Amino acid sequence: MEYTPVSSFRRPISAVQLERQAQADRPVTTEISKWDALRKLAAARQHFNLSDRDLTVLQALLGFHPETALGADNPPAIVYPSNKAICERLNGMPCSTMRRHIARLVDAGMILRRDSPNGKRYVRRNGGAKLAYGFDLTPLAVRFDEFRQIADRLEQAEARRSRLREMVSLMRRDLAGYVDYGISQHPDLPLWDRMSDLARLTARDLRRKLSIGDLTRLSAEMTAALEEVIAAIDLPQTEELSTSDAGIEQHHQSSDREYIDRKKTKVEPEAAPVKASDANVLQTHRPPPLKQVLESCKEIQSFSQASVRHWEDLIRLSDVVSPMMGIAASVWQEAKCRLGREQAATTLAAMLERFSEIKSPSAYLRSLGQKAEMGLFSCGAMIRALEVRAV
Repeated sequence: MEYTPVSSFRRPISAVQLERQAQADRPVTTEISKWDALRKLAAARQHFNLSDRDLTVLQALLGFHPETALGADNPPAIVYPSNKAICERLNGMPCSTMRRHIARLVDAGMILRRDSPNGKRYVRRNGGAKLAYGFDLTPLAVRFDEFRQIADRLEQAEARRSRLREMVSLMRRDLAGYVDYGISQHPDLPLWDRMSDLARLTARDLRRKLSIGDLTRLSAEMTAALEEVIAAIDLPQTEELSTSDAGIEQHHQSSDREYIDRKKTKVEPEAAPVKASDANVLQTHRPPPLKQVLESCKEIQSFSQASVRHWEDLIRLSDVVSPMMGIAASVWQEAKCRLGREQAATTLAAMLERFSEIKSPSAYLRSLGQKAEMGLFSCGAMIRALEVRAV
């Protein structure tokens, strides 16, 4: 009959140690790869306040265990290397540093100490049975499900943070582009200096690793700024009244009607259902001003017998031109659902400007729609690229 020690050599028993011991005593019915456990723990190490050096020491300890699988019917996962052997495997790490990292692993409950009566680490064989004193790696198998759940949660949070950061970066780029275009149209507005400063400060903030809360706040600021800038660009162009003595007539400005119609078309319901994720994207990325689109996309206007004056005119024209470009009807309908009708029409007009460079318009439009659904695409960048090519 063998006895497995609980206390460590010359170290008092603590409540945490008893809790870890109770966890290690739980049976493990399935085999767990020691390297899978290490990978999941590495992904969740921030949750347990472990450093990369701590995991490097743990990796060295795992290397002393001859078996790959932990738990189930495998031999007890107790390794008993000397301090010198561990430091050699750690490429000459100082012994004091190595002991500090092992203490952190023990305190975190990743390994347990199974010390001999004199505190040495060794194995004693008696016939076919053996009794080992050293570091017990069983907690890695017992807590594998915990590591996996925490790692998955952290990975999802990081993916969300990364996606939100990319979306804010796209919005900042759109804002800077709108400011440049707005200065060329209405140079006297004081709005441009404020928005230019906001875009510059946001670019500086994005150099740091921001939290999800900070990125959410920046996203709200960018959304409000984009709406304000686009509304300023869409201001009607007033013209001087005629003062000729030969005929005094009042000039009727048509841009007022166009501006009102444009506002109406923005709140019209979509013909096809839009998912919740699509609605978020539509709120985030608004199309450029219609005037800017028409100035950059001349090719699509050649297919219309009348002049394009409103968003509805461009949308109807896009419905006619899309099959001529070889885009399947299902792909075009999907693009309007994912991008929004105005963004889809703008994207199609921009694609037509460089149609000879696109090998598969249907596949290209579908990929843009998938990016837009994740908040990673804005047609404003395509319009600015066309403006740069035209210069």
